[in-house]
Amino acid sequence: MNRNDVTEKIIGTKVAKGIQWADVATKVGLSKEWVTAACLGQMTLDAEQAQVVGEIFGLDAEEQKWLQVVPYKGSLPTAVPTDPLIYRWYEIVSVYGTTIKELIHEEFGDGIMSAIDFKMDIVREPDPKGDRVNVVLSGKFLPYKTY
Repeated sequence: MNRNDVTEKIIGTKVAKGIQWADVATKVGLSKEWVTAACLGQMTLDAEQAQVVGEIFGLDAEEQKWLQVVPYKGSLPTAVPTDPLIYRWYEIVSVYGTTIKELIHEEFGDGIMSAIDFKMDIVREPDPKGDRVNVVLSGKFLPYKTY
């Protein structure tokens, strides 16, 4: 057994039982974005959080322990994603990445946006022309230091 086996079991149970990520997050007590990432193998749960997830998805004690192991982050199977939704994110970064970089540097200086001290919010935004996906990414600015 490994972390990927646990992820596959979680996804299989989610599909079989019609579980919603937002409901899992409510029970865990964290955002749906973070809990989903943890259930998909990209974040580490503590023992209490792993137990809650374990109860929801029918995981035994060993499987719950895998949820507490620091994962190898990065879940894309190829350098350029082939899934259409994920590819659109790749496209956004390809087209607007230099613009985002330029505007962050202009506003904050030389540095990066943290993906560790980070939060994300994904909500449906009703629109008469067709509902929109509203994604807010918020990361701490980390300036490069001189030494």
